[in-house]
Amino acid sequence: MSKPLLIVESPTKVKTLKKYLGDQYAIAATVGHIRDLPEKEMGIDVEDGFKAKYSTIPGKQKVITALKQAAGDTELVYLAPDPDREGEAIAWHTAEILKKKGRIFQRVLFHELTRNAIIKAMATPIELDRNKFEAQQTRRILDRLVGYQISPLLWRKVKGGLSAGRVQSVAVRMICERERAIQAFITEEYWSITADLEGSKPPMFSAKLVRHQGDKIKIPDESNAMRIRDELFQQNFVIESIVNKTTKRNPLPPFITSKLQQEAIRKLRFSAKKTMSIAQELYEGIELGSGGPVGLITYMRTDSTRISEEAATEAQTLILEHFGKEYALLKPRYFKNSKKVQDAHEAIRPASVFVTPEQTASFLSKDQQALYTLIWKRFVASQMTEALIDGSTITIQAGTYHLTASGSVIRFPGFMALYLSADDEADSETDPAKTRLPELSKGETLGLIELLPRQHFTQPPPRFSEASLVKALEENGIGRPSTYAAILTTIRGKAYVEMEKGFFVPSELGFIVNDLIVASFPEVFDIEFTARMEDNLDQIETAEAASLDILTRFYQPFKQRLDNATTQMISMKGVGSSTDLDCPLCKTRKLHIKMGKNGHFLACSGYPDCKFTSNYTRDEKGRIHTVEPPPEAETDQVCGKCGQPMVMRQGKFGHFLACSGYPGCKNTQSVTPAGVPQETGVCCPESGCSGSLVQKMSKRGKVFYGCNRYPDCTFATWDKPVNQECPLCHAKILVEKVSKKEGVYTACLNKDCGYKAGGSDSRE
Repeated sequence: MSKPLLIVESPTKVKTLKKYLGDQYAIAATVGHIRDLPEKEMGIDVEDGFKAKYSTIPGKQKVITALKQAAGDTELVYLAPDPDREGEAIAWHTAEILKKKGRIFQRVLFHELTRNAIIKAMATPIELDRNKFEAQQTRRILDRLVGYQISPLLWRKVKGGLSAGRVQSVAVRMICERERAIQAFITEEYWSITADLEGSKPPMFSAKLVRHQGDKIKIPDESNAMRIRDELFQQNFVIESIVNKTTKRNPLPPFITSKLQQEAIRKLRFSAKKTMSIAQELYEGIELGSGGPVGLITYMRTDSTRISEEAATEAQTLILEHFGKEYALLKPRYFKNSKKVQDAHEAIRPASVFVTPEQTASFLSKDQQALYTLIWKRFVASQMTEALIDGSTITIQAGTYHLTASGSVIRFPGFMALYLSADDEADSETDPAKTRLPELSKGETLGLIELLPRQHFTQPPPRFSEASLVKALEENGIGRPSTYAAILTTIRGKAYVEMEKGFFVPSELGFIVNDLIVASFPEVFDIEFTARMEDNLDQIETAEAASLDILTRFYQPFKQRLDNATTQMISMKGVGSSTDLDCPLCKTRKLHIKMGKNGHFLACSGYPDCKFTSNYTRDEKGRIHTVEPPPEAETDQVCGKCGQPMVMRQGKFGHFLACSGYPGCKNTQSVTPAGVPQETGVCCPESGCSGSLVQKMSKRGKVFYGCNRYPDCTFATWDKPVNQECPLCHAKILVEKVSKKEGVYTACLNKDCGYKAGGSDSRE
C-alpha cells in the first residue's frame, strides 16, 4: 500500500512541506488549476440548471498523469491547495480525477507554512467544503454567461477580439465616469491669505485667514484679496484663544489584501500584481541558509484583521525585548472586522515575529525584503502602544477678521517609532520641525512680518491610481481580495485603459465599449448590482443562499437585455455613434464615430454619398477635434526595386517603409515584425529595475519601447532609447527624436532638464 498522498497547489510548497513532514507522505503539486470551463465555448448548459462542463486545461495532462502515478494505490489523499475559493475548486477537481473505490479525500488548510502550523493542519483535516466550491463555481458561471455572450456582440458591433468582463467592465466604467467628471469640471478661482507672525519668543509661525465677522471667508479674486490684505495691514494681531489638546493615535490593523496592495503601491512603487506575486513567494517558503525553505508570512488573500493569540503574545515579547516596556501593551490589541468580512483567515502577518527583517536581509531579494519588512513592521506596530501628540490651535483676532494656526509635537512616538503608513508620512503633523508653534499667551499682541495672498484654483476629482482604484473597488464591494490584482491587469491588457504618469486614463476604445455595454446592460455593469452579487456569492459560501436561485434571478433579465442588444446596440462598424460636428466636406450632415480595421475614426453620416473620413482627438474637456493625417517622414533608405527614396508611413500594424514612387512602385519594408519585441541593448532607467528596454508594438500598431520586466515595471516611451547618460541631469538614458523641421536629434526624457543635441540635419 502506498503512503498517503499530500497534494498542494504550488511546486514551491513541496520543498517546504518535505522539510517538516519528511518521508511520511508522498507530496505532489497541481501547479494551479487542472480543470476549467472550455476555452472555445461557453461550457454552461443553461437549460440544465446552469450545469458546468469542465475539461482538462491545455498542457495539464502531464500534471494529471503525474498525480495519478503519485496516488498509486493509496487509500488516503490529503488535498491542500490554497485556503480560499480557488483552492477549494482545485481540491474538488483533483478529487474528481483521482476518484477511486475505497479512496478517502480530506481537505487540509495551511494558513502559514511553519512547522507547528503544518503539523497541526495535518492532524486536523476537514471535509471538502461544497459550499465554498459552489461559490467559486457560481462566480465562474456568471463570468461566462456575461463574457461569452456579450463579447461576440462586441465583435459584431465594434471589432473582433474585444471582450466584456462582469467585474472588470465595472472597473472600466468607474474609470470612464471619473474621466468624464474631470472633463465636466469647471475650475473656479479663489484666494487665500496667510500671515507670517512672531510672538515674544521664536520661532516665527504662519496663520491662515479663516473668518470675517464670524462667517467663513471666501475670497473670489485678486482685487478682493488685495483689499482684504490692505485692511489687515491696519489691524493689530491679538491672540484670542489657545486650545491645547493631547490626542492618542492608535496604530492601524495588520494588513488585509487590499490594504497591502495599496501600501505597497504607494510606499514601494510595486504594482498590485507584483505585490501579490512576491507575497506568494514569502508565504510558500524562502531558503534561509542551510535550514531549508521557511514560510515567512501567513496566507496573503484575506479581508480579515483577526490575529491569533499566539501571534499577539509573540509580538509583545519581541516589543519588550527590542523597544522596552513603555512601547508594550498590557494585553494584546485585537481589531474588529466589518460585518461583511469572511473570517476564514488571519490578517497578513509574519509567520513568526522573531524572524526579523535584519535576519532575512541576506537571504531575500531586494523586493522580497522590502515587502517582508513592510508586513513585519505593520504587524508589530499594531501591537505597540499608541502615540501621544500634543496639539495646539490658536485663534488670532485682527479687527473683524480671524486667523488660525495649528501645530503639533509628538510627545511619545509609540508605534510611530517603528512604522508610519503612507498617509502618516504625508501628514505634516508627524514632522515636529514643520509644525512647532512658539510659546504664546492669550491676549498677546503679535508682530506682523508679512501678509501673503495666494491664488488658487479648485481642482477636479483625481484620476485613479492603482492604489486608489483598489481602494475604490474595496469600498464599493467590487471583487474580492483575490481578484483585485487580476482586475487591474486585465483592464490594461484589453487596452480599455492606459497609464499616464501612474494614473488610469480611458482609451478611446474604452469609452466606446463602456458606453455601448452600459447603455445595453445597465444593471449588469452597475456598481451596486455587482456589489450585491459579491454578497450573494458570500451567502452561497455560508449556505445562506442557493447557487441555482442566484443564477436564475440573474439570467432571466440578463437574457432579455441580451436579446434586445442584438438588434438595438449601435453598430460602430455601420452607423456609428453621433457627434455634434458638421461634416466639413458636404456641410449638410453630422460626423459619426466609427470603428474600422485600423481603429476608430470620424466619418460622414451621409456615407456613401459623402466619403469624408478623419482621425480625431479629444481635448481636456472631451470635445472631439479632427486631425490632419501625419506627413510622410523622409528617410535615408533607398527603394531596392526602383531606387527612389523610401518614406516612413503608418499603417494597420504601425510604421513601415514605403517607396515614395507609389503607386508606380508598391515596394514596402517592415520596420519591426508585428508584435515581436526587439532588444535595444539599453538598460531600463527605472530605479531598482534590472530589466532592459525592448521594441514592441502596441495594440494599435504603433512602435514603442518598454521594459522587458513588464508588468513588474511599467516604464515605456514612444521614442527610441539611446544608451547614453544625460550630461545635464544625469538621467540614465537619452532618446532619439525625429521631426520634419530638425531631423534626428537626441534629447532627455526629463521634462525639467531640456537637454538635446544634434538636429538640423544629422543624417550622413
